[in-house]
Amino acid sequence: MLLKVALRSLVRNKRRSLVTLATVAAGAAAMFSFRGFNTGLLNEYRKNAVHAHYGNGQVNTAGYRDKVLPKPWDAWIENPQEVLRTLLSLKGVEKVFPRLEFSALVSNGTRSLGARGTGIDGAAESEFFFTINIVEGQSLRAEPEGIVLGKGLAHSLDLKLGQRVTVLTNTVHGSLNGADFNVTGIFHTGSRELDDSFFQIQLPQAQRLMDTDKIEKISLGLRSHDDWPAVEKQVASTLPRLEATPFEILDKIYYQNSVDFLNAQYQIVRLIILFVVVLGIFNTATSSILERTQEFGMLRANGESKKEILSLIAIEGCIAAFLGAVAGLLIVWLSNVTFLKDGFFMPPGPGITRSFKTFIELHFSMAAESVLLTVAAGCLGSLLAAFKVLRMSISQALRQAG
Repeated sequence: MLLKVALRSLVRNKRRSLVTLATVAAGAAAMFSFRGFNTGLLNEYRKNAVHAHYGNGQVNTAGYRDKVLPKPWDAWIENPQEVLRTLLSLKGVEKVFPRLEFSALVSNGTRSLGARGTGIDGAAESEFFFTINIVEGQSLRAEPEGIVLGKGLAHSLDLKLGQRVTVLTNTVHGSLNGADFNVTGIFHTGSRELDDSFFQIQLPQAQRLMDTDKIEKISLGLRSHDDWPAVEKQVASTLPRLEATPFEILDKIYYQNSVDFLNAQYQIVRLIILFVVVLGIFNTATSSILERTQEFGMLRANGESKKEILSLIAIEGCIAAFLGAVAGLLIVWLSNVTFLKDGFFMPPGPGITRSFKTFIELHFSMAAESVLLTVAAGCLGSLLAAFKVLRMSISQALRQAG
């Protein structure tokens, strides 16, 4: 009965109802699209971090990352082939990438610069690390004497494809060692720290330069990043001397801080949107309720309680808010699958030197959250508007409207 009366009241004043629907639709659309934008942006951040540098996470010897060691190679991973086979047997692990990082001098024959080198399995990494963005030449792949340089490092040394470059470093025994390489590629990750100082060579070459058969760490490529907690537990149980660290911790400054910032920003924006929705519904509901003061007075004179009238007003507000929210969500969804389907470019973010494409990613959980919050805001706004009238006595309500 109350539902029928509520629907009749909404239809009775179409103009006011449309204003309410438009207010709620705008609020729900803003909340839904902003959440989808944040999700798409963070997923692009994650994809760039995972597929440009870290993988889904890394495995080191226990405590290696938390200590400053005078001889770090003493804590590198021994018997790497056996460890790699064990990691590949774990559920959820699809790829393993042994790595060895070291400090070096890179020279073009006339000028030398300090840099950070990484020995990698070029053939294995070329497919997984696809956001490293090779701007000239090609990735390392199977070239035994190849070297791939960051764009800034190559520019500083004025190096071009095919030129020879010398890498000098200290071995684990303290002696100086060096080797010549051919520039096969130049990459641009968008991270200035990487582009200005990093280079890659084949892992066997790095081990020869360092005079060791150990590896420093192993990056993991998972079936899905959601598998990480289970993989981390498996590593702890099967390889107790090692520990696994997710990329969120490895890239805390860039990725995790961005996640925390955008989530906090969304909480604030959501509060502002809900306040606007409550205020908008309160204004329109107040006008409607004041015009219906006599109606409410007659209902109370006929035996209806204040609670029943409040329920009627709340139902009206909820219906209007629900319809408005659904309309707003449909507008956002239609926009996203039509003129926003190819995404859009964002300017460089903190720590990035190139623009990137992102998408608005919409999920059912976001839609449910937007609808529930706007319906709650609609009910609250309607109830706040009703309190003034319901505080009147029956005789006052009848006289006020008369």
